[in-house]
Amino acid sequence: MPTNVIMPQMGESIAEGTVTKWLKKVGDYVERDEPLLEISTDKVDAEIPSPAAGVLSKILVKENETVAVNAVVAVLDGEEAAAAPAGPSRAEPRPAARESTPPGLPAAPVSEPGLIGGGARPGARAAATAAHPEKVRSSPLVRRIAREHNVDLTRVQGTGFGGRVSKKDILAYLSGQPTPSAPQPQAMPAAPAVSEPSLAPPPAAFAGPAEVVPMSPMRRQIAEHMVASKRTSAHVTTVFEVEMTRISETRARQAEEFERRCGLKLTYTPFFVRAAVEAIKEMPVLNSSVDGSNIVYRREINIGIAVALETGLIVPVIKRADEKNFLGVARAVQELAERARTKRLSVDDVQGGTFTITNPGVFGSLFGTPIINQPQVAILGVGVIEKRAVVRADAIAIRSMVYLALSFDHRIIDGAVADQFMGRMKHRLESWDEAVL
Repeated sequence: MPTNVIMPQMGESIAEGTVTKWLKKVGDYVERDEPLLEISTDKVDAEIPSPAAGVLSKILVKENETVAVNAVVAVLDGEEAAAAPAGPSRAEPRPAARESTPPGLPAAPVSEPGLIGGGARPGARAAATAAHPEKVRSSPLVRRIAREHNVDLTRVQGTGFGGRVSKKDILAYLSGQPTPSAPQPQAMPAAPAVSEPSLAPPPAAFAGPAEVVPMSPMRRQIAEHMVASKRTSAHVTTVFEVEMTRISETRARQAEEFERRCGLKLTYTPFFVRAAVEAIKEMPVLNSSVDGSNIVYRREINIGIAVALETGLIVPVIKRADEKNFLGVARAVQELAERARTKRLSVDDVQGGTFTITNPGVFGSLFGTPIINQPQVAILGVGVIEKRAVVRADAIAIRSMVYLALSFDHRIIDGAVADQFMGRMKHRLESWDEAVL
């Protein structure tokens, strides 16, 4: 019997996923739980194991194609097929949406068989959402963007599963561009008034030979998130120079013993995490978010650590970092980074961050102006740690130095508050107590 390989649901708010890479080809034999394909969602990238042992007989979804969760992406033929649960067939009707049909309204029409994602016809969706706008299907992120920009989601054409409004849909709506799958009008558009010039940039024109390469799903998601962040927050960056001599010497003395005793390499990242946590405790506005005209102060301090991958950037989160000692932070940093690089992160691993640290210094950068990871209000960029000539006691001395750059949301954080926060971090790093390890 054949076994259907389905697109898994990687979280409650995830409605679709993109096949980024097939690790096997048609005709290959696959063991049960052997990695079969890689997928990308709004939250995380992951390797999907084979649900059974057998021969990969059909690949139904190509690379870089997006489908709804529970859609069949491949078929396996093998002896274990009967023991594995079969996913829904493409030709079968989609399961009903979780929301029940309100009394007095006709049931939603069944999607046409064979349409990838099972999207309902635009006309049927528009009629339903016009009568009950609260039933528009979207993620919490989309609803937050709509709330911040006073957008009526019933006016946004959804291109996701069942007419779901995705991030790219609402961002396209905000930028004044049509959504990718929205039907184009047949009539010629009226010429714009002379007094109202178009704000859209002219199409890019390149001279000479060029190569056009589509963005990967992760790159598209990063692009959308960065543009949304710049549109949402009033970005300002402050830069502090911090002496790292005490920490560098501590690390040099204890690195070998720390690795022998704890089984971990002693890196600089836990030092910055601990310093940031202590400073946030004193200035909790750095651990907040904006909700309309309200400031939401988060009780838990969850530190996101940006990890550079070959395909882009992902930010796993150290949950309740304020409750961990130095060893606990160091272990969490190493485990999350390893799971990120091996595509073993769960959705929970990348959600709930309240403050982010990014470290471009490992690539030699002195400092930068990082973009805030929404809905947070601040992000710390760590530059390269290197020895420089500085003045100490009216004499030139050689010290290990680093530039720390804090990008913050000026809507709720004033420059003085941001600088006070950085001053507290600077003090803790420069007067580090070796006994903390």
